[in-house]
Amino acid sequence: MSKYSVHQQPVETLLSWIKSGEIAIPEIQRPFVWKSAKVRDLIDSLYQGYPVGYIITWRNPDVKLKNGELSAGKKVLIDGQQRITALTAAVVGQRVLNKNYKEINIRIAFNPITEKFEVLNKAFERSPEWINNINPIINDEISITKAIREYIKLNPEADEDLIEERIENLKRIKNKQVGIIELDSSLDIDTVTDIFIRINQKGVVLSNADFVMSKIASDEVYGGNKMRKLVDYFCRLLVDKDFNKHILDNDTAFASSDYYKASKWMAKGSDDLYVPDYIDVLRVAFTYKFSRGKFSDLVALLSGRNFEARTYEGEIAERSYTMLSEGLTDFVNQTSYQRFIMLVKSAGLISQKLISSKNSLNFSYALYLKLRKEGMPESEIQHYVKRWLVMSLLISRYSGSSESMIDEDIKQINEKGVKLYLEQMEQNHLGQGFWEFSLVNQLESSSVNNNAYNVYLAAQCYGNAPAFLSKSMKISSLIEQRGDVHHIFPKKYLAKNGFVPKQYNQVANFVYTEQATNVKVGMLMPRDYLAKVETQIQEGIFDISTLDSVNGLEENLRLNDIPAVLNTATHLDYDDFLVERRKLMAAKIKQYYEQL
Repeated sequence: MSKYSVHQQPVETLLSWIKSGEIAIPEIQRPFVWKSAKVRDLIDSLYQGYPVGYIITWRNPDVKLKNGELSAGKKVLIDGQQRITALTAAVVGQRVLNKNYKEINIRIAFNPITEKFEVLNKAFERSPEWINNINPIINDEISITKAIREYIKLNPEADEDLIEERIENLKRIKNKQVGIIELDSSLDIDTVTDIFIRINQKGVVLSNADFVMSKIASDEVYGGNKMRKLVDYFCRLLVDKDFNKHILDNDTAFASSDYYKASKWMAKGSDDLYVPDYIDVLRVAFTYKFSRGKFSDLVALLSGRNFEARTYEGEIAERSYTMLSEGLTDFVNQTSYQRFIMLVKSAGLISQKLISSKNSLNFSYALYLKLRKEGMPESEIQHYVKRWLVMSLLISRYSGSSESMIDEDIKQINEKGVKLYLEQMEQNHLGQGFWEFSLVNQLESSSVNNNAYNVYLAAQCYGNAPAFLSKSMKISSLIEQRGDVHHIFPKKYLAKNGFVPKQYNQVANFVYTEQATNVKVGMLMPRDYLAKVETQIQEGIFDISTLDSVNGLEENLRLNDIPAVLNTATHLDYDDFLVERRKLMAAKIKQYYEQL
């Protein structure tokens, strides 16, 4: 069986397919990202007869309707949306959405004397040598005879035969051939993705989430196109509050919908912790509502796939769209969303930089929504979701084949319940060997993106621990304010004694401290600056630290998991210090996890 067919079609035919809905443009509600100059270049290439690349489509499978008839599937545009949009803007005159989601016209001017194309501006508009807009001529809204007559009237010295030839060439743009690659409807998503990459030869990763977005955007029967807007608009409102005005001004139909009512709170809300993109929104809604993790399954279900009978049925498609709609609406629900964010922060994960895996957040939010829907008491939900989130970060649960892991976890939770499955995961992954060896080894790192180190910082925030050598400043405040990370053994001191960056930048050599403390310590060896702190405490001087008692100093070192060896340490003790501190840090993480 051929995986795809390749053929040529004139621009005119391609545009007629768009107008009739034969090809569904999946990204039609997203901004047109090409600059106007690229539209000009595309038109110029067509005029010159140069190749403009292939348009790739994938025919949706035929769906069996209730009456037994088959509904022929549309062709979904997989690649070439920007070129299609450029053609509809320049040739058909259709308005497009710019990056600010405003509808604009892109008018291409043509100089038949020089055969040059330009984006229309005031200068070209005032020049008689330029035809201000090519679209009426190409679209037969004005005859060639009339176009020639009007041009010669403004340019009496022009060669009429030459102008006629050039305008006829302009009109022939709609007859120029564009390559169409049509992928077979029987292909699965993974195969389509592979074909896309091989044909495109750009190494572009076409994710299954993109297929889902294409699928729902091209659906008008079950309201998929409106769901697509909900996802896009909510993600945009997260980072651009002014975008709400664009919705109200330019999309009144959506502004009056229940989707907008459910999501408009984000126009005044905030989230600098989670900040999901469209893939995250889809991931959570799908996992929570369908108890599955693979986007390829979602595309199949939205197509009406009956996995047992291997047919496509309208009832399954309708039910799947309904479920997805419910999942998306629950995702953007203000109460659920804000409570989940508070839950995450209450676990000490107060900053994005402490959360290395977005999919850990995604799964935890899906789990939160699922447990809420099941009516579990809020206190129990918080306990299980916090532990799941931290556990998944510690073991890097979703760092590899995330879809497979998500699929397995949600199905196991569905089958066994969250309590039993979480206990099994803890027994399998968080045994004594993990806490005493694996976790300690993870902390042997010079990367601040280290999962174990970030969970350690979360544990410090959770325990409201003070900054190093500070009486009142908290680590959580410094993280929120992007405060200084201090080297316990100053890096200049270690470098002077022959240590390289990978050695002195170990995470076990890091503490959060106030900038003034960091500066005052300078490059003193630990035993010297700690002795100086003790002397200043006795003299009532607040120079290096803000601590006012020796007991307070000892407590501060304990809360920052500093080994006692530091009091007498020189560079010769550095390696032993790191070993001991990693053990203390791992013990702190274990204590923190058990308290969640």
